[in-house]
Amino acid sequence: MRTTDPPASPLCREVRDRRGRVYRVGERDADLLGRARIWMVVLPWAGMAGISWAGAACLAARPGALHVWVLAQAAVAFPAGRLRESGRLPAGRAVTAGALGVLAACVTLTGLPGPALADGARLAVAGAVGGAGAGLVVAVCLTLPGRWYPERRGGPAGWVVSGCAAGAVPFLLGLRPAGLAVTGAGACLAVAAAGRLLRDPPRDWWPPHSCPLRVPADPLARRVRVRNPPAVRQHTPAEAARSPVLWLTGLCLLGAAAVVVLDLRLPVPPAPAGLAAGGAAVAAAGAVSDLLGRRATLVAACLVLGAAQFVLAAGAARPPLVAGVAVGLAGGAVLALVTAMTADHFGENHSASVHGLLAAAWALPVLCAPAVRTPHGALLPAGCAGLLCAALALFLKAPGRLIARRVLPNPHPLGEEMA
Repeated sequence: MRTTDPPASPLCREVRDRRGRVYRVGERDADLLGRARIWMVVLPWAGMAGISWAGAACLAARPGALHVWVLAQAAVAFPAGRLRESGRLPAGRAVTAGALGVLAACVTLTGLPGPALADGARLAVAGAVGGAGAGLVVAVCLTLPGRWYPERRGGPAGWVVSGCAAGAVPFLLGLRPAGLAVTGAGACLAVAAAGRLLRDPPRDWWPPHSCPLRVPADPLARRVRVRNPPAVRQHTPAEAARSPVLWLTGLCLLGAAAVVVLDLRLPVPPAPAGLAAGGAAVAAAGAVSDLLGRRATLVAACLVLGAAQFVLAAGAARPPLVAGVAVGLAGGAVLALVTAMTADHFGENHSASVHGLLAAAWALPVLCAPAVRTPHGALLPAGCAGLLCAALALFLKAPGRLIARRVLPNPHPLGEEMA
């Protein structure tokens, strides 16, 4: 065996496709986990929802910690991915540790019995601890489902990203400090409990019901494979960083994040309920990308996000609810699609660290937002930025794949391509 993970089934073996990529086949999810792999979607969704709720509670109580929090959350993404991939920081341990870090920040920032904030230095430390903890949780929850569903990762990725909508709930409910403290701490404890059950699959793992070397016979599965073929090979972070595709993907994510942050800073922002409803619908966009293709769905999401800016500019005094739903849906869809496309283009083995390279793309707009003095005047440029992101998305093709939309069957039987 090329991988260092011990086989969980006597049928476990490694096969190679015609390009030399290795797949580990024969092991069921139940062999590896002791349960169905759907739990590796449900539990990350719970982790994303809980950490979004707890983070919103902390920042609602102490808005001054926002910038330190966001900076720490983005900074920890790449190192956490590298530690996970080396085996020194398992997924479950990372989520549990991150949730406890956010709990410590929640205790400090929301005024639960514990250390009181006396100065800006303590505020910064609490924000850094909470942001780093949230970064650990988010880095695992975003990338773990795609590793367990390599044959159709769009739906699972969208479902997990939809958990971010829970972060709007504390603001919608208008909770007082005591309510923020209790609910935020409870959410952290729930995330820590869920994290204990998370586990990464072995390197190169592929589910046994789907042959990676042949086009599926089922029409629906064939369409998913043709629209979203697996990566040509497993790219390291250094190899991914040398590919223009990664930086074009980062620009799309940067533009979408900047537009969403701008909308939240409007004097009369889109209805928070609409944003939350749109964010909760992101799972549908991920499932659609499995059928229509990740790139086509990303283009559509960027077009919707850009068009929503022109609608907001036309109804500045009273933004329509539909615009809020469109912004929440399209902005969340871009994050889910970029997460799935990272693994589609560069492989699953290093998807956590490669995705960590893109973390600054969504953090930078939050850090630069105070510099925008007239958010309403920037809506028209933001709409153009959304359209530009859609144009950039047209050029996102997997590195090394000459025919991006066609999967060629392997002419040899599965057993003849063993490593």
